[in-house]
Amino acid sequence: MLFDTHMHLNARQFFEDRDEVMQRAREAGVTRMVIVGFDEDTIPLSIEIAETYDEVYAAVGWHPVDAIHYEDHHLDWLESLTEHPKVVALGEMGLDYHWDTSPKQVQEEVFRKQIRLAKKLSMPIIIHNREATADIIRILQEEKAEEVGGIMHCFSGTVEDVQPCLDMNFYISMGGPVTFKNGHEAKRVAKMVPLDRLLIETDAPYLAPHPNRGKRNEPAYVRLVAEEIAQLRDLDYEKLCNITTENALKVFRIKK
Repeated sequence: MLFDTHMHLNARQFFEDRDEVMQRAREAGVTRMVIVGFDEDTIPLSIEIAETYDEVYAAVGWHPVDAIHYEDHHLDWLESLTEHPKVVALGEMGLDYHWDTSPKQVQEEVFRKQIRLAKKLSMPIIIHNREATADIIRILQEEKAEEVGGIMHCFSGTVEDVQPCLDMNFYISMGGPVTFKNGHEAKRVAKMVPLDRLLIETDAPYLAPHPNRGKRNEPAYVRLVAEEIAQLRDLDYEKLCNITTENALKVFRIKK
């Protein structure tokens, strides 16, 4: 029983064979997944796909890479979408200092507005962080994000960065990089995160786990992430699957 907590079946890479991808996920034991919309194009499609497949839920947010295109009416739009019964989180939101598309000040402003909306709605948030860990943690602390908590998506920080996130009621989600031969820090993190705060994901179609690194990722491959973490922690595979699924149900407030 696997729960892929973050994927993008709304990406163009899946336009031709989405049904087949979903069937492979089922065959791999993936019983639930969250599809993440992050801009004007992907958000409506994420909800449409969640409506199409029973096991798919949706998250809606504004990605930092697209912060430059944000306007205040988008926040009202996001708020209205949270009334949909299959929308379970706000995000992904955060900071991205790798792709130089939106000024840092603009990213921060859009990030803060979404955190405040989440607090207003009492919804968990999904955090995108690329090369911005210190600023992410600072902003979450300043905005008192612990009131809603959420998920540190595809955690890329260090072992030392884990505790401040746990202190703010965030779960640590591990993806494909934990399987990479050079993913030493990700492996260290996966071994030390408390089991009751651990999640798994694919971020499909990106970051495919070993031995599919460099190819299109898909939800079925979350099994490879689970197998790696189970081995790292010397845990029974099925136990790891059940624990991470229970955690996901809890953070997204999904009834069994």
